[in-house]
Amino acid sequence: MKLFLTSSPCDDEGGHAIGLPFVFREGNGFAARLRKRLPEGVLGVMLAAYPDDHERNDAMAGDFAAAFEALGRPLSDMLMLDSRMSRKAIASAIAESGVILLSGGHVPTQNAWFRRIGLKNALADYQGIVMGISAGSMNSCGSVYAQPEEPGEAVDPDYKRFIPGLGLTDVMILPHYQMVKDDILDGMRLFEDISIPDSAGRVFYAIPDGSYVLQEYGHATMYGEAWRIADGVMEPWCGDGEWRRI
Repeated sequence: MKLFLTSSPCDDEGGHAIGLPFVFREGNGFAARLRKRLPEGVLGVMLAAYPDDHERNDAMAGDFAAAFEALGRPLSDMLMLDSRMSRKAIASAIAESGVILLSGGHVPTQNAWFRRIGLKNALADYQGIVMGISAGSMNSCGSVYAQPEEPGEAVDPDYKRFIPGLGLTDVMILPHYQMVKDDILDGMRLFEDISIPDSAGRVFYAIPDGSYVLQEYGHATMYGEAWRIADGVMEPWCGDGEWRRI
């Protein structure tokens, strides 16, 4: 398996320039590395974050199919895997695919659905490309850090911040850092009061849109700007245009 963990792989401005909602980002070599690893004409599948939002899901699948075509790697088809499909049909589509997208959304919501459909088992022997997007990247971990996001989650004693995931990687990313770094949630600073203390005994990587991790052949490499958060300490760790082995 070749695993891309992204915050957002989408370049909206680049897409609008050619009449698309977005194209894949060229920065930090993302589009080039994806293009190199993806054969033409494979089946693409996308796992929804909100399995019952069918209209939104179909639009998203079409937009990503167009982005792959703009990349020079048109797919044979792009299937959206959501609540309209049975667990068996989802597993079959995954087995036939060459690239899988794990979409962005609310981490616990997506995680619960992944567990209901047995996605971890369906991916156990998968040899193609998997691309996580935001929540999809976070749920790729064996132990998922479900960073509090919605009002009430940070102060809810029953909210589980660490939950079992897909087990595809040990790298825990915190996406959209440029957007959320100054957020206040439930009267607390998202990073200084919540996530940095939660890093006790663990390592998180806060990354902005445009940075990503590529894991293949047993190694994980960070490409682009990243901050490392470990044991209550946050520090700059990798710069834009740079790479560093994790």
